[in-house]
Amino acid sequence: MRNRYDVIVVGSGAAGLCAAAVAAIEGQSVLLLESSSHIGGTTAVSGGMVWIPANHKMASAGLEDSREAVVDYLNQTVPDVDGRLGVFLDACDPAIQYLEQHTTLKLRPVKRYPDYYPDLSGATLGGRVLEPVPFDGRELGNHFSQLRWPLPEFMLFGGMMVSREDIPHLRRVGRSLGSTIHVIKLVARYVQQRLTQSRGTTLYLGNALAGRLYKSVLDLGVTVQVEAPVIGLLSTPGGERVTGVQATIAEHVQEIAADKAVILATGGISHSVALRKKYIPDGLSDISACVMSDTKARGAELATETLGAKMSLATHSGGFWVPVSVFRRKDQSLGVYPHTVTDRAKPGVIAVNQLGKRFVNEAVSYHEFVKAQVSPQNSAIPAYLVCDSQFLWKYGLGKIKPFTQALDADIESGYLKRADSIVELAAKLGVSVDALTNTVNSFNEHAVRGEDPMFGRGSNAYQRHLGDADQRPNPCVAAIRRAPFYAVEIIPSDLGMSAGLITDGTARVLDSNDRVIAGLYACGNDMASVMNGAYPGPGITLGPALTFGYLAARDAASRT
Repeated sequence: MRNRYDVIVVGSGAAGLCAAAVAAIEGQSVLLLESSSHIGGTTAVSGGMVWIPANHKMASAGLEDSREAVVDYLNQTVPDVDGRLGVFLDACDPAIQYLEQHTTLKLRPVKRYPDYYPDLSGATLGGRVLEPVPFDGRELGNHFSQLRWPLPEFMLFGGMMVSREDIPHLRRVGRSLGSTIHVIKLVARYVQQRLTQSRGTTLYLGNALAGRLYKSVLDLGVTVQVEAPVIGLLSTPGGERVTGVQATIAEHVQEIAADKAVILATGGISHSVALRKKYIPDGLSDISACVMSDTKARGAELATETLGAKMSLATHSGGFWVPVSVFRRKDQSLGVYPHTVTDRAKPGVIAVNQLGKRFVNEAVSYHEFVKAQVSPQNSAIPAYLVCDSQFLWKYGLGKIKPFTQALDADIESGYLKRADSIVELAAKLGVSVDALTNTVNSFNEHAVRGEDPMFGRGSNAYQRHLGDADQRPNPCVAAIRRAPFYAVEIIPSDLGMSAGLITDGTARVLDSNDRVIAGLYACGNDMASVMNGAYPGPGITLGPALTFGYLAARDAASRT
């Protein structure tokens, strides 16, 4: 590894990998530094959805969209829109076209995945969100072992990923000949892959996205160094220009020069206690669903402490919220399960607060769910997801996968509460017996007709999309009747912070006087989000991450 490069990228999530690839395509010598031992960051464990509105792929999929419709929708969902959002809308599709032309990245439109507020004007029912085409990890060769694994709770048989399309087949095993054959083929393929690999090599979702970008970076000759935490930024004496980084590599501190730029893509401030507390509502813990870095020095901390970089204004809506359940794995590592789309909207589960009452439409987006959870009048920290044995078997609950028979370990650990009656369950949860009994009885009375007069669950296209189409008449509503009954505790958390370093339209970091800090860029969650704390649709973190990673690298490459 040399001690001088044109561009140094710090962090290996989607934004960092994208920026490194683009800089290399533009003819720059590039060093990518990753503090942990694995490549991919939170991207590798994510759903991998990329929100690219009005993209060129929609027409071929028979879908319509326009910039005018997108602007209409965002004006209703994103507060205090700034100019960078317009930059994103103009650049996001060109960025994707550029990446697909020059790298291994391949995306396809998800034809049916509604925006999170589908009843608003300008919303679409699908196509704005793109997903990575499945990727064979064997294409990485020996580097496959460096790609971060997905969350183990989202894999089967200790290492097999499944796609969104596979899930209905898994539910129908034994009831449908076609589905049974489909699953047998999946398992056979996985067994064959495990003969030579430590896990399945057919990658989907965020792992496929990270894998494709990592392959691109390697193919383009980027120097990649893992276990290399950046502990300082180098600059000119007055701090007007960043000139490189100070990093710990093989236990030695090294100074590495960057002739054109340092691009920060370290994942944001989710694990920075000092910065994070300025942007979270009361009741939110320090637990984040984001991948934890092995270094305490994150991009925002480095830029603010060393160069006086400007951060977002303090706010209680500075993150992208998600309810999580927390547990300890067998190796005693902390498990954080994000309850995004796997259980809350399925028919036969409700969320109750500390009073034993429902407080929210369980099928709303994870961001909206937490907004309701942290509202002081709801007394919902923690809250509980409550279901019956039929639901648990068919859909699972949190880390409990569908069709799980061995539940004793999760019950003994306290993660899963089990009771033979709702009365007994209320006692185990410490909530009012009368309230929980009345809540379940009232819900069941209407659920038999597929109705939810209290919150209107299943009343829009997004909610129905997350339900179970086999459940009639409402894919999101079914009664809770069959003992034993179960519950999992959920707390509010984040999938990443919206608050971050203030940048201009090309992702250049600004100082406290709104002046550009030459040679310093931020993208991904290190950059203050163009969504300003709103979550209008799936993939609104990864879409801007790729777009501004692309813009940052091209701008840096153009500098002399």
